[in-house]
Amino acid sequence: MGALLACTAVLTVAPINTNTSTAHFVALAIPFFLVMAGPALFLKRTDPGVIRFRIWPRRFRFLDLFYVLVSIPLSWLAFHFYFGTWSPEVPSHWHLPSGPDPEATLRLFIGINCVGIWDELFFVNTVYAVLRSLFAYPLANAAQAVIYTTVLYHMAFTGAGPWIVYIFALTQGAMFEESESLLYVLVVHLIVDAFLFASILAHHYPGIPVLHF
Repeated sequence: MGALLACTAVLTVAPINTNTSTAHFVALAIPFFLVMAGPALFLKRTDPGVIRFRIWPRRFRFLDLFYVLVSIPLSWLAFHFYFGTWSPEVPSHWHLPSGPDPEATLRLFIGINCVGIWDELFFVNTVYAVLRSLFAYPLANAAQAVIYTTVLYHMAFTGAGPWIVYIFALTQGAMFEESESLLYVLVVHLIVDAFLFASILAHHYPGIPVLHF
């Protein structure tokens, strides 16, 4: 718990927002790396085996594959209502030029996907793993989902975002509990990020048919 509290302290001073400048990438990457690598290195000495960067599952389950596949239509549906109906102001939290700009688009793509990968390495592989070593599954999963939701709310996902993110975090924790693998949670998150990226571009540049969401 001390390791998690230290991570929380670091994140409280991290510049968590949607800025895609190089300076911000560096300023955010440093605390994000510290809270991910710090507990892993510390607990490797005191409690080995709690945090494991296991990519491949120990066994194949059709339920895991189904979860990955169903995340595609569910992601589309979630962003369709979240950005289109419930909280249409949220996409404006990502600032883009008035016209399509290749560099800005690339920075947005890199930023969204890097944060998405970090989300799972920290919230699931670190926070959930530590909590799961101390508490039963329901409590550990519910607690990691609260931390997951809090950080993403602070970053950009306001409005109806906390409800959507909390449910997503619970399902990611459940997937990790059953598979003990990062493969599925990473793939699902990258699928979600693809729809997030497309919906942000569609909001800023609605006149471009290929980006219409």
